[in-house]
Amino acid sequence: MPLPSRALPDLAAGLCFLFILLVPLAAAGLAMINTGLGRSRNAAHMMMMNIAAFAVAFLAYYTVGFAFQFGGIAPIFNLGGVAPLTGSIGHGSTGILGTHGFLLQSHGTYDVGVIALFLFQVVFMETAGYIIIGAIAERISFAGFILAELAMGAVIYPIYGNWVWGGGFLAHLGSSMHWGHGAVDFAGSGVVHATGGWAALALAVILGPRIGKFNKDGTPNAFPGHNIGYVVLGTMILLFGWMGFNPGSTLAASDLRISVIAVNTNLAAVAGAASAMFLWYYLFGKPDVTMACNGMLAGLVAITAPCAFVSPNSAVVIGLLAGVLVDLGVLFNERVIKVDDPCGAISVHGYCGWLGAVCVGIFADGTYGAGWNGVGATTYLGKAGMGVTGLLYGDSKQFITQLGGTTLCAVYAFGFTYVVFSLVNAVRSMRVSKEVEMEGLDVPEFGLPAYPEDELVDAGSPVAA
Repeated sequence: MPLPSRALPDLAAGLCFLFILLVPLAAAGLAMINTGLGRSRNAAHMMMMNIAAFAVAFLAYYTVGFAFQFGGIAPIFNLGGVAPLTGSIGHGSTGILGTHGFLLQSHGTYDVGVIALFLFQVVFMETAGYIIIGAIAERISFAGFILAELAMGAVIYPIYGNWVWGGGFLAHLGSSMHWGHGAVDFAGSGVVHATGGWAALALAVILGPRIGKFNKDGTPNAFPGHNIGYVVLGTMILLFGWMGFNPGSTLAASDLRISVIAVNTNLAAVAGAASAMFLWYYLFGKPDVTMACNGMLAGLVAITAPCAFVSPNSAVVIGLLAGVLVDLGVLFNERVIKVDDPCGAISVHGYCGWLGAVCVGIFADGTYGAGWNGVGATTYLGKAGMGVTGLLYGDSKQFITQLGGTTLCAVYAFGFTYVVFSLVNAVRSMRVSKEVEMEGLDVPEFGLPAYPEDELVDAGSPVAA
C-alpha cells in the first residue's frame, strides 16, 4: 500500500476515523464471531484471547514490528514531521527488513509523521493477529497463544508487510524487473489476511484437531457454535468496520475514488454471502447461516486488495468467487487435509486473501493507480494516465507478479510459523491437557466461566429467575 502524498490535516482526519471506527469494531466483531462459533464452555477463553491479542500484539509492533516493516527503504512521505524513517537490510530494490525506528524513535526523537503512520498501520497488524484466534481455539494454552501473538506483531506480519507496503523488494518488482507495477495490495488481502490465515494454518497443524473432531476413519464431526446471534451480529459489525479499512486506505476523503472503493467493498461482501449460502444449500439441502456469514467475510477479504482498481461488475465476480472458495476451503480442510479450523479462519482469510491479491492481476482495469510503486506516472502500456492493469486488460506481467507475490506470502507465513512454533511446541506443549480441553478452557485457564448460571445448573443448584 504505497502511501500518496497528502496534507497532514487530511491524513489526520482519516486516521481519526480509522482509529475510532476500526479498532473497536474490528476487535468487537471478530470477538463475537469467534466466540459465537465456539462452544459455550470456551466462551471466556475466546473473549480473553481477543483482548489479549490486541494488547500483546500492539506492544510487540510498537517495540520492533513497526521498525521492521517501515524502518527501511519505504517510500514514506513526510507527514509534517522532521524526516521519514531510514535504514534496512537490503538496499535499493532488494530491501527485506527495516532496521531503524524501534520504539517509534527516529534519529533519537519521535516524529509526528511517524507516529501518525504507526497509528494507521497498527490497525492492520492487529487484524492479522485476530485471524489466528479462530483456527487455534478451544485447545491452545494461554501461554502458547501469547507467544503466537508476540511473533505476529513483532516479526511475522512486519516482514511480509515490508516487502509489499514498506518499500521492500516485492513492491520494487515493477521498477527493477519491469513486472507491472510490482506487488500491489490496496488494503491488505495479502499483507494482512493471507499472512494471518497461512500462519493460522501452520498453528492449527501443530496443535492438531480438537478431541473428538475426527473419527477413526477420518470423517469429521460437527461442533456447532453456541451463539449464532453473536456470529451474525459480529459479521455485520465487521462489514461496517470494513468501510474504514478499504475506503479509509485512500487516506483522504478528497480522493473521489473512495466512492468506488466503498461500493466495490459492499458488492463483493453481498456476492460472497450469496454464493456461499446457495452453494452450501445446493450441496447439503439446507443453507447454513454460519457459512453465509463466512461468505460475506470472504467477499470482504477478497476485495480488499483490488477494491480501488476494479469496476463494480468485477467486484461482484470477485465476491462470487470468494464465496465459492470459502465453502470449498472449509470442506477441503475437514475432509482432505484433516485440519480442524473451528471458525473457518483459514478459508476466509488464508485462501480468500490469496485470491484477492491474485484478482488484482486479473481484474484491475487501469483506471486508478497511475505511478503506483513509482511505475507509469505519465504513461503506462502506451496510454497516458493508465494505472494498475490486470490480465483481462492487457498486462500479463502484473498477473504473474500478483500470483508470485501472494504465493510467496503463503510459503513464508506458513513456513516461518511452522518452523518456529514446532520448535516451541517441542520444548513445551502449546496445547492444554486432555482434561482441561474436555472440561472447557474457561475455568482451568482463566478461573471464570462465561456463563456461571450454567455451572449452577450442572451442579444441580437452583438458579434465580
